[in-house]
Amino acid sequence: MTMHIPDQTGRTVIITGGSSGIGKATAAALAAKGARVILAVRDQTRGRAAAAEIGGLTESCPLDLGSLASVREFARTTDGPIDYLINNAGSMTHTLQHTTDGFESQLGVNHLGHFALTNLLLSQITRRVITVSSTNYRSAHIDFEDLQWQRRPYRPFGAYGQTKLANLLFTRELQRRLNRAGSPILATAAHPGWAATGFTMTTRRRILDHTLALGTRLLAQSPEGGARPTLLATVGDVPGASFSGPSRFGVRGPAALEELSGKALDDDTAQKLWEVSELLTHIKFPLPTG
Repeated sequence: MTMHIPDQTGRTVIITGGSSGIGKATAAALAAKGARVILAVRDQTRGRAAAAEIGGLTESCPLDLGSLASVREFARTTDGPIDYLINNAGSMTHTLQHTTDGFESQLGVNHLGHFALTNLLLSQITRRVITVSSTNYRSAHIDFEDLQWQRRPYRPFGAYGQTKLANLLFTRELQRRLNRAGSPILATAAHPGWAATGFTMTTRRRILDHTLALGTRLLAQSPEGGARPTLLATVGDVPGASFSGPSRFGVRGPAALEELSGKALDDDTAQKLWEVSELLTHIKFPLPTG
């Protein structure tokens, strides 16, 4: 896993949700190459245990993406340059739940928390912002009329897909804004394909959920395999706003660049989502854009 990663000595990585799954595998690969890795996680018991297991220059710091106060505190106490910010953490809830700020929980954690974190840390980031999405974006759309599922019957899989599309639109709009500001930072995205990480999704259809669970047991790759696209998006020779994933039917195998579908290439939707996210979080893009 680490053989194609350049030496990372002297570089600092922040990775959300880095105490398990593909986040932990990504952190371990970068730490093995000499990077200082900060696991930004809610559960510090798990975070410290993961940091000890990974070894090297790895540490755990508290971050709850479901609380904008926690995101602000993490950013306030994070000093020095950050080479890579990896927005890896993800949430999937079976029922309608809300963050401490009142956001639908999947939107709040998967998109708005990372949106806030990125903008608060952007003046310290020197190389890349990497956001982990999913191929579930293909069946989703951004419903600006009911972004928080206040009027529609709640569909966990639909809510999750909306956030994964939001991750890609966020990456696209972030890169556009970075370009306008003349910044050398790249915004990239990745998805793990089908990986056995302990992270479960539900369609609320029992037969389909059982089929997905069986497929995971039979076909899914390891967390280390699922981390390869994130590592490509982090240290590989890829352009801004690119999307990395497994090369074998987008499910498993070596990492490669993928083409995005039209929904994730809609600049008008990306810009509107950004503006709505600024209004919801009260956090704006910090760099001058001329």
